Amino acid sequence: MTALVIAEHDHASIKPATLNTVTAALACGGDVHVLVAGANAAEAAKAAAQIAGVSKVIAADSPSLAENLAENVAAQVLAIAGNYSHILFPSTANGKNVAPRVAAKLDVAQISDITAVVSADTFERPIYAGNAIATVQSSDATKVITVRTTGFDAAAATGGSAAVESAAGVADSGKSSFVGREVTKSERPELTAAKIIVSGGRALGSAEKFTEVMAPLADKLNAGLGASRAAVDAGYAPNDWQVGQTGKIVAPQLYIAAGISGAIQHLAGMKDSKVIVAINKDEEAPIFSVADYGLVADLFTAVPELVKAL
Repeated sequence: MTALVIAEHDHASIKPATLNTVTAALACGGDVHVLVAGANAAEAAKAAAQIAGVSKVIAADSPSLAENLAENVAAQVLAIAGNYSHILFPSTANGKNVAPRVAAKLDVAQISDITAVVSADTFERPIYAGNAIATVQSSDATKVITVRTTGFDAAAATGGSAAVESAAGVADSGKSSFVGREVTKSERPELTAAKIIVSGGRALGSAEKFTEVMAPLADKLNAGLGASRAAVDAGYAPNDWQVGQTGKIVAPQLYIAAGISGAIQHLAGMKDSKVIVAINKDEEAPIFSVADYGLVADLFTAVPELVKAL
């Protein structure tokens, strides 16, 4: 029984989501191999070989894999899928784009967003916005799985010494083509990798106030800046800051929620955070039910005072 992890990478380094996925793969039992599918991605393959617990890295290099187009990456996975009992993807935008294609081609049911491995064929995954946990057992010969990375500790990025094996890269499928990419650049940590996240809600009232009140706190703590869906929908914050069921799922060491009432969809995206601090003037706000520390106060007073104290 061998598991294959599809690495998330930028061709030069391995992204943190891969480390959590390796931990899930190790829990399935057996050996763990990592597929690094890219173009000129030798450095990423070397980094994957250093991950603790990985016994082999398969490096597939082809110009068709340069932009991680889902059709081409899926074809690369399928080319070697017959060797594996489990194929695991991080539950990221890329992973969720490729995994269903692989599952469909293999004619198996995808097991999505797992948060725990009970045994080699049994897994736990959240349903109903995280209010219930389903235990799913699969009898498929190949289990195609996406891993909610907040449910697993990251494997050590160093300490491993896996062999790196080259595999022939697939040809371009011709089904899609890369046109361009617009990347939002920020000096702040990426939300899914940030150890501290500061999030604001609709109570901030405007984009100007959001920046004026929340940015200084994020800067002081070197934190990622997040927002509730209500704040994003109101135009106070960009879409890629959204935390919640329809945004990013995060589990930082510290999560500070200011002016966020705590709708179930938002809680689903952050309740696994190690320490949760809530600031809200409504003492009945649902956010306080998951908070480790709660402050019933006006955020426009409390947040600036907190910044001064820091």
